[in-house]
Amino acid sequence: MAARVLMIQGTSSSVGKSLLVTTLCRLFAQRGLRVAPFKAQNMSNNAAVCADGAEIGRSQAVQAIAAGIAPHADMNPILLKPEGGGRTQVIAMGRARATVVARDYAHYKEELWPLVTAALDRLREAYDLVLIEGAGSPVELNLSARDLVNMAVARYAKAPVLLVGDIERGGIFAQLLGTLWLFSPEEQALVRGLIVNKFRGERSFFQEGVRILEERSALPVLGVLPFMPEVRLPEEDAADLDAVPASTLPPSPQVDIAVIRLPHIANFDDFAPLAAETGVRVRYVSSTATLGQPHAVILPGTKSTIADLLWLRAQGFEPLLQHLGRTGTAVVGICGGYQMLGQRIQDPLQVESPLPEVPGLGLLPLETVFAEHKATYQAEARVVGGAGWLAALQGATLHGYEIHMGHTLSPQPWLTIARHHGASQTVADGMSTDTGQIWGCYLHGLFENTSLRHAWLTSLGWVGNAASQTPAQPWQAALDALVSQVETHLDMARLEAIIWG
Repeated sequence: MAARVLMIQGTSSSVGKSLLVTTLCRLFAQRGLRVAPFKAQNMSNNAAVCADGAEIGRSQAVQAIAAGIAPHADMNPILLKPEGGGRTQVIAMGRARATVVARDYAHYKEELWPLVTAALDRLREAYDLVLIEGAGSPVELNLSARDLVNMAVARYAKAPVLLVGDIERGGIFAQLLGTLWLFSPEEQALVRGLIVNKFRGERSFFQEGVRILEERSALPVLGVLPFMPEVRLPEEDAADLDAVPASTLPPSPQVDIAVIRLPHIANFDDFAPLAAETGVRVRYVSSTATLGQPHAVILPGTKSTIADLLWLRAQGFEPLLQHLGRTGTAVVGICGGYQMLGQRIQDPLQVESPLPEVPGLGLLPLETVFAEHKATYQAEARVVGGAGWLAALQGATLHGYEIHMGHTLSPQPWLTIARHHGASQTVADGMSTDTGQIWGCYLHGLFENTSLRHAWLTSLGWVGNAASQTPAQPWQAALDALVSQVETHLDMARLEAIIWG
């Protein structure tokens, strides 16, 4: 029998849809159900790599892990990765399919819709419950004719829909009621309940609000969920980096790490394990005025290395980074950031840019050449060399993943990477200076490896408990707290009645 389905739609982006789906995946899995997440189309540069090399949205990978299953492409059949110049790379069933300009993407609906429905059908055959996430607002009326992710999916699956609004940003009545009233009668019939998210203060003060919502919508309010800013799961939208509350950053850290907030920043949850360590502050910097004197600067991954390097140069970061590198500050590059640290980047096939070549920052003796092939692998790596803090890690095994275009020639690699799917292949990776102060590599997820994370932080002056077992994925413990909150504040009996009929 096909699995039951429940769809979570929101009044806009960042109202908490992903977080709620993740929490419900964990909750129902803990109750013994086989649960899978599904999001037909995701737009994000924060991607995950599945065991077979398929690339999906990070949020769907987190949701799968919360449900206790391995992520795979059926959970996110279409992933859109924005590039510079209004272009978007289309990832279909985990593989790069095309790069298109935004105005042309609408023509792909007829080609992509069968992929969406087939993926959902396969999940429903394999699981007891599929939790479907919408995207943005489901009532962007000018876009509804080419909808692939909101009510089009709900209608196809005949899924009951819960509509979530964010009371923290204000206008909760306009959000929920306005969205509901803009649905067609057929779509309104699928909406089975409302959820008020991110509520602060005493809930009894909002009882009148609940009554108004229920009276005007003729739908139940299934819950008023609390605002929990301290609980942060990997985000799919880089805009959320700009909303990190200052109160959540340690005021007097032992180690201050500045991550350059590139316009096309990708896989920014690489740095969550660093931020989870006591005494470590990780902040995202988009201007030279706020860079200050950190212990370390990280150039993160990016979907558009050349465009972001030119932006970094235009913002005046180049002389500052070169000065910091010369005067003892650690400078690190991950993936696209690693490419930027080199002497030059070549793009002879115009994979990223019409520019055939651009100079790098010159902090490492590297050269990068872009190619059409995209490397997407889960990876196991071994430390084979390196100076300074890296010397103590010689022979250590590390785990992570690769997502990048082209290759970088390093005269002195400190890693060898064994790729995990397809043909067996080992490649050299990474480069560091003689002191280990300036270094980089292609391996995402690097800081989830406790031995490397603690060794590098200690080299920066960190005196935290190196024997502590700070989880590599700190959001896992936070998720259990969220499950408890949802069970407390959501009408679970009514929710189960909506799902099971």
